[in-house]
Amino acid sequence: MDLLVEGNVKRHVTPVWFFVGLLLLTYGILILGSGLANWSHPSNTVLAGLHAPVWWGAVLTVCGVTYTLIYRPRK
Repeated sequence: MDLLVEGNVKRHVTPVWFFVGLLLLTYGILILGSGLANWSHPSNTVLAGLHAPVWWGAVLTVCGVTYTLIYRPRK
């Protein structure tokens, strides 16, 4: 976390990547949950057996956790 000094006032700046991590984590959990809910009843598309929502939800969740932990605000 960076310090922004304006005159005699010190302000902590939260990196934008922390919020990007929160968004990725939220979307990842939602997509992973919907993929797991549809696991036993996949759609009739050609590649439904690959369970893409489960994989992409897991990837987004891992990326979101990583970004959130690396760029979390600290004092």
